[in-house]
Amino acid sequence: MTVLERWHAALEAKDASHLDGLLAENCVMHSPVVHTPQEGKAITTLYLTAAMHVLGNDSFHYVREISEGRDAMLEFVTEVEGITINGVDIISWNEDDQIVSFKVMVRPLKAINMVHAQMKAMLESFAAGADSAA
Repeated sequence: MTVLERWHAALEAKDASHLDGLLAENCVMHSPVVHTPQEGKAITTLYLTAAMHVLGNDSFHYVREISEGRDAMLEFVTEVEGITINGVDIISWNEDDQIVSFKVMVRPLKAINMVHAQMKAMLESFAAGADSAA
């Protein structure tokens, strides 16, 4: 299965455990709402898991996919709380077919603001769950 097929399977299953073998240890996440790149497999997994929860509803779908070599751009559309969100996932992977870079771009501005608020809440709930489990 290709990197993109594995990514689509993870999204379809809404199962973040698929990310374990898909992400490289040195993967870098570029969020549309965080200024600095988030480095490492653990933080990238957290961000992508939160995104699956926030954006990955029944309306989420890719409308275009452009791929060349070890790079791809996947344009998506989804609706959350009555706001139509249009975005792009830009994915790069290494020779071991593991994602090394994942960049998300989102529009319009009110979608970015809403995604920011919901992602923040989701990441905080993950942190609270980790704290209570410790």
